[in-house]
Amino acid sequence: MRPQQALLRTGARCLRTPLARSVFRRPYATQGGGVGETGLRGPADNAFNRERAAVKRHAAETSGDVCIPALLIAGANAYRLWNEHWEHKAHEPPPEERPEYPYQNLRTKNFFWGDGDKTLFWNDKVNHHKKAAE
Repeated sequence: MRPQQALLRTGARCLRTPLARSVFRRPYATQGGGVGETGLRGPADNAFNRERAAVKRHAAETSGDVCIPALLIAGANAYRLWNEHWEHKAHEPPPEERPEYPYQNLRTKNFFWGDGDKTLFWNDKVNHHKKAAE
């Protein structure tokens, strides 16, 4: 082997060492094996993970601009509807004067709590049951 060939082989072997590879690497490049804006490297840097990182970043950027005002508007609307409902209920006759229809408050046997006539979710403000004795 001639001296030039030996020198070239030695140089090529030296370039394959980890130290030599780290010298020629571009650590802050977005392409070429470096860490990009997604923070992914190697096999994890694929289209699926890049899209997932982009969705996360978009959600973080828009959550304060979109979600909070949307929740405030929805809360104001719910409050307005709640007040409208109770205003409407105020104009109805009292529960004692309302007619009782045969399909309302069917009882085949008494409940085992209270007086046996009221359901578990009974609300005296809106529910009323005319008993046969009344």
